[in-house]
Amino acid sequence: MREWGLSIGLLPPGPLNAITDVEGVTVGHVTLISGEGSLISGKGPVRTGVTAIVPHCGNIFKEKLIASCFVGNGFGKSAGLVQVKELGTLETPIILTNTLSVGTAVDALIEYMLSSNDDIGITTGTVNPVVLECNDGHLNDIRGRHVKKEHVFSAISGAKKTFETGSVGAGTGMICHGFKGGIGTSSRRIEIDATAYTVGALLLTNYGRMEDLIFNGKNVGRILKEEIRGRERVGEKDEGSCIVVIATDAPLDAHGLERVAKRGILGLARTGSFMGNGSGDIAVAFSTANRIYHYGRPVIEVNTISPHSEDINKIFQAAVEAVEEAVWDSMFTAERIVGRDYHEAPLLPVERFLELVRER
Repeated sequence: MREWGLSIGLLPPGPLNAITDVEGVTVGHVTLISGEGSLISGKGPVRTGVTAIVPHCGNIFKEKLIASCFVGNGFGKSAGLVQVKELGTLETPIILTNTLSVGTAVDALIEYMLSSNDDIGITTGTVNPVVLECNDGHLNDIRGRHVKKEHVFSAISGAKKTFETGSVGAGTGMICHGFKGGIGTSSRRIEIDATAYTVGALLLTNYGRMEDLIFNGKNVGRILKEEIRGRERVGEKDEGSCIVVIATDAPLDAHGLERVAKRGILGLARTGSFMGNGSGDIAVAFSTANRIYHYGRPVIEVNTISPHSEDINKIFQAAVEAVEEAVWDSMFTAERIVGRDYHEAPLLPVERFLELVRER
């Protein structure tokens, strides 16, 4: 959207305006598109995929990161959140996919972690795979469960600093506020005590009604819906979910990261989300500033920004702004996807949208 001269918020973005502006974080996709026409359950058409967020380049099981999560509305089938909340650590990459492929992704992520950690389940405990999902069944043959283990492996191994957004990876079959959505990302730079930090967000957007869509406080969705109605199918319900992943290099403990995750939900609200009854709106936040060594000493020291410092407000603001812009990134970069039974979601009409937001 910044290429069209639009920006959100007051804080500056990082150089890539992406979650990977946080040093060490990489992202990989596998996009699965095959077949066309009428649905043949179990065979296609296929419009789905996998997205992997790798928090650092080391062995994350042995060098865990501090993390937490927040559930805005719990209509979701995610895995691993209970332990993340309980222990306050993240020990695997984060995998995003469709709802009915969570089991496959969990199995693949466990196998991936076992392959590089001979001790898991033998001389130490098991592993907590984190997999999050949204339902892409309107465009995809979701019952076919076309995501396989090798797709998860490829998404992880292919993770890099620069990556595509929009109708890719787990976002291939997703719909946001009635328009084609998918993967979106953004980042913000802040300074605390003369040290620069980055807050980055990556979203899997699959939520909201068109008439609720808001840009900088202006309801543009209602106008766009009236103009599109009659020419294209426009959904009436708030169905689906949104997964929010927030990364930062600012030092925070688990409680602080839970508070940051909560602000991710505020970013969704600024776009018009009210977290509908059937929506799974879940945020996970992690910090790369401290490593929790699996075989470390029983008493550890970690650096963290004091919850009594007003500077923590900078991180909260950065999280809200990055999440809000990531929603728009998912729509601005989306490409046309014609799904099963010729279903499709209209692309955001960018030029008309620009006219609306610039009107006085």
